[in-house]
Amino acid sequence: MTGRPGAPTRRATTHRASIHAIVAQIPRGRVASYGQIAGLAGLPGQARQVGYALAALPEATPIPWHRVVNVRGEISPRARTGSEGAQRRLLEREGVAFDATGRIPMDRFRWRAGLL
Repeated sequence: MTGRPGAPTRRATTHRASIHAIVAQIPRGRVASYGQIAGLAGLPGQARQVGYALAALPEATPIPWHRVVNVRGEISPRARTGSEGAQRRLLEREGVAFDATGRIPMDRFRWRAGLL
């Protein structure tokens, strides 16, 4: 193994770039699930890899990380306290609604890649 310990491998870097490129395509007012992004990136069943790739983004990124939620339409807990509230506020500003249980109605707000 080469490189520094903890550094992403070339394959991981390629996967992250692919994930970031797909997430960048999600339009305002739409959301996608981690699993949906993983499938589009050629990583079916690897939703966690999407979470890792998004968590590695710098704070001032133009990539709309906030448009990715879990399959139930919920905002997933974050390591940083308060991140969930920030994500919800960003989505609400874009017109994404939450139901009484705090979930996004995915049938209404899910991004359907390639079907605009």
